[in-house]
Amino acid sequence: MNEVGVILAGGQARRMGGGDKGRLRLGSTSLIEQVIARAEPQLDRLILNANGDLGRFDDLGLVCVADSIGDYPGPLAGVLAAMDWAAEHQVEWVVSVAADTPFFPLDLVERLRATGAPVTLAATPDPQRGRLPQPTFGRWRVDLRDDLRAALNDGVRKIRQWTQRHGEALVVFETDPMDPFFNINTQADLARASELLACK
Repeated sequence: MNEVGVILAGGQARRMGGGDKGRLRLGSTSLIEQVIARAEPQLDRLILNANGDLGRFDDLGLVCVADSIGDYPGPLAGVLAAMDWAAEHQVEWVVSVAADTPFFPLDLVERLRATGAPVTLAATPDPQRGRLPQPTFGRWRVDLRDDLRAALNDGVRKIRQWTQRHGEALVVFETDPMDPFFNINTQADLARASELLACK
């Protein structure tokens, strides 16, 4: 399959006091190593989106790509950076996963791929809205990159503000017995993730 996975790690982790959230310890490894271990079996190629000194990730053995849009505009900029890398390497699709979400489904890529839509996002059931999108987990057609770049330069920051213009599909993943998209934003979340990991 002509696609590449990107781990989105370009944020500033303000709620954790800054720094690289992916380097936090979870079990016997770091959070980002947990994410890599989950993503690698699903994808032939995997890269990392981050900002600042990319050399600090050399130990992970992944190609690192930085945002091309300044001032930390959010996950869409990381998707665009991966799209630009993919275009340079004649890759047609990008699959994004978040660096702070260590339990995402092991069939994520297979199920996102199945829709064939230009953009497909993961979602979970929601009692009020029916489906709750998990927009940092998605599959993106690379030939949309110029449109995405223009949208970011026009100030678009919310992922679905852009994806809904492009035939977005949603794939719902169940949350029983646990939410596979549980993400770590605070020390309390990290403690909860440690509990969940111990139960797996």
